[in-house]
Amino acid sequence: EVIELRAGANIAWIFDIEGEDGFRKREQKVIEELTQKSNIVLATGGGVIMTPENRNALAGRGTVIYLKTSLHQQYERTKRDTKRPLLQTDDLEQRLLDLRDEREPYYEELADVSFETDKLTVKAVTNNIIKYLYGEP
Repeated sequence: EVIELRAGANIAWIFDIEGEDGFRKREQKVIEELTQKSNIVLATGGGVIMTPENRNALAGRGTVIYLKTSLHQQYERTKRDTKRPLLQTDDLEQRLLDLRDEREPYYEELADVSFETDKLTVKAVTNNIIKYLYGEP
């Protein structure tokens, strides 16, 4: 959202005009800036982890929480998505598998904690995160 707001264009347009490299440069600037703040929740896109500078900023300046979900659940959540340029493909299942294989090792390495999300509501996941961060109320 921050990248779109600053660019005055949606992510698909940025990908069309600047390619993934252009988008990642914009993303890196935003990550560098936002990880300097305190007491925020920063929800990133899945590819943020692929840039070493982003990994360093995220790990060095905050708590990294990896919300894990199965490939089936990812497929169900994104099969009608038209806003994620990397998912605009004829073989979404294979693309999701490729992205997971590429990204998951970084998330596993970087995450302070991981939570499985498949069978949980947003509220349940949120409660798990709060318990992790602050302990039992």
